[in-house]
Amino acid sequence: MNAARTDWPLWEVFVRGRRGLSHTHAGSLHAPDAEMALRNARDLYTRRNEGVSIWVVPSARITASSPDEKDPFFEPSADKPYRHPTFYEVPEGVQNL
Repeated sequence: MNAARTDWPLWEVFVRGRRGLSHTHAGSLHAPDAEMALRNARDLYTRRNEGVSIWVVPSARITASSPDEKDPFFEPSADKPYRHPTFYEVPEGVQNL
């Protein structure tokens, strides 16, 4: 393997399928820049024409919460019961909301 390739940044690939409304994580790849990452993602993750849109994001630019801190991180949402559909009563005769 070329030594320069080990220095290429890691990119996360998200693909929106033909029938999908949102992009889903398809995988990761190394590429020197965004344009090459897009081309490589197309070749690697949409070989059977299953995608209509691709996003590539540098892995180093993603900030994520830690699964170990799940309870304290999501705790503030627990005190907002009005956000949960169980708070509301559905009137009789309503079939679709």
